Amino acid sequence: MNTVLELRNVSKHFGQHRAVDDVSLTVERGAFYALLGPSGCGKTTTLRLVAGFEEATSGDVVLSGERINHLKPYERTVSTVFQSYALFPHMTARANVEFGLRRKRVPEAEIRKRVTDVFSLVQLSSKADSLPQQLSGGEKQRVALARSLVLEPTLLLLDEPLSALDPNLRKQVRGELKALQRRTGVTFIFVTHDQEEALSMSDTIALMHKGKLEQVGTPQELYLQPKSRFVAGFLGAVNWLGAVGVRPEATRITKSTPGANARPAVVQASTFLGSAVHVEAKLASGETVVSEVSRLDGTYVAGDNVHVWWHPADELRPGS
Repeated sequence: MNTVLELRNVSKHFGQHRAVDDVSLTVERGAFYALLGPSGCGKTTTLRLVAGFEEATSGDVVLSGERINHLKPYERTVSTVFQSYALFPHMTARANVEFGLRRKRVPEAEIRKRVTDVFSLVQLSSKADSLPQQLSGGEKQRVALARSLVLEPTLLLLDEPLSALDPNLRKQVRGELKALQRRTGVTFIFVTHDQEEALSMSDTIALMHKGKLEQVGTPQELYLQPKSRFVAGFLGAVNWLGAVGVRPEATRITKSTPGANARPAVVQASTFLGSAVHVEAKLASGETVVSEVSRLDGTYVAGDNVHVWWHPADELRPGS
């Protein structure tokens, strides 16, 4: 793969507030790249800088080797799928998808072919003549994707596009979106505050906090090798024992003594979650840990004397 986007020491200030603070990152062509972080961390502002809706206070935005700071949004080979989808309610799905091509004065025959192809790609051909209010949330999301993809962008920017969907539909569309990115080969930059979305969909995650990049890497690297406590805690639950962290799924609990490194504990609470049971136990040293136990591995109730242990390889040792 080769580089399609670079941010070089990019900052964006709103008065005294540094929404984006000296951010540098590289996105490879054909990647599914996630900008992840809590509300107010700067991820959406970063996306808007790439799209051209905001102008950088300092630094460079480079697309396919060209500095594009001075280009208007419509002059960039970038398309954006907004959180609200922003479909025209009085237009059919087909007319919504055709709109950008007609603005660019693409020949009619090419419009018909590209629109037919993109509806087939998003598996929505049967709904092309429906109005937005006749579509489900997932269908609206696919029309918004089709409207962006039909422009054949170098980059497709997605600003929290799944947040309006209910949890079950969100999981379904998440799989469809990742499959679509693989089929098209278009570079996706996906903004989300949802850790599970970023972990399950992306090739690379850039985790932001207070306008800065905390860590960039694969989902596995950020989850298993966090460089800070913020990264470790934002990506999932952690049992902290001094400078060492252990995730609940790596924290073993048993009523028998499994080995020399086991620590005695007393069960405080047990919560049934379907496929797993979360067991909260208090160590003799005073720390409370949570273990994720299979419901097939026995039952635990408050007051049970147990032992807690983990493999040293599962320990997290981030910085501050």
